[in-house]
Amino acid sequence: MLRFKQYGIAYLFLAPSLIGLLVFILYPIVDSLYLSFTKWDGLTPIKWIGLDNYRDLLTDDTFKISLINNLYYTAVTVPITIALSILLALVMNVKVRGIKTFRVLYFFPNITASIAVGIIWAAMFTQYGPINTILRFFGASNPPSWLASTSLALPAVMMVSIWKSVGYNAVILFAGLQGVPRQLYEAAELDGAGRFKRFLHVTLPGLSPVIFFSVVTGVIGSFQVFDTVMAMTQGGPGRSTNVLVYYIYNSAFQNYHFGAASAMSYVLFVIILIVTLIQLRVQKRWVTY
Repeated sequence: MLRFKQYGIAYLFLAPSLIGLLVFILYPIVDSLYLSFTKWDGLTPIKWIGLDNYRDLLTDDTFKISLINNLYYTAVTVPITIALSILLALVMNVKVRGIKTFRVLYFFPNITASIAVGIIWAAMFTQYGPINTILRFFGASNPPSWLASTSLALPAVMMVSIWKSVGYNAVILFAGLQGVPRQLYEAAELDGAGRFKRFLHVTLPGLSPVIFFSVVTGVIGSFQVFDTVMAMTQGGPGRSTNVLVYYIYNSAFQNYHFGAASAMSYVLFVIILIVTLIQLRVQKRWVTY
């Protein structure tokens, strides 16, 4: 009786979290999976259509363009963000006057709302904005129309995403640097290793678990990019900055194709799952624990 009472009290305390998990996470997951096999505009009755939504994606040009844009975005932003974050973490690790202020300044972009960041950068990228003004100052007679160009709009969005993410990853890598044993640096120095060799053979292997974490979370985040695109370009010009989550949003809440949007969500989930499993498999070859 006493045991039952103890468990009952424990479940009573857990109940709010369990109810929240069921209502706000598990139910939407199951319901969206069901919707992915249906045709529904939110007003008329739901119609079961089997795998039609998934078949339609094979011939959907916008879906293909969005997927290619997403792969391009991931291939560019993740490596550059990680490389810049490692460099920034090394700078943060230098003990000089004012370094604490420097660390705080670089974390500011991460705590700023993405929509606000996107709106400000969109204004900076306009034809007569600060960026083109600087380019004209240095002699560029015809600076580019960044967000109006189909070839430059996505790179502009990437630059903003990298700028916003570098500080967050640098803080994580900086914390990882504190865990690299000092004795290894001393031993490498005694063996005559220079700074670059110590970085290559001591710092990078010591940081590899943290780098792996940053790569996994960076890839997942890059496939889920939405707010920066929404604020800066809204998928344009044309479909040049359309990405998967933005296309899902448009399908569901602009065109009311909830079934198709749910099917795309599950395709995106499978893509992220496969990429993550590959990373988990490959990490055994380069991560040192």
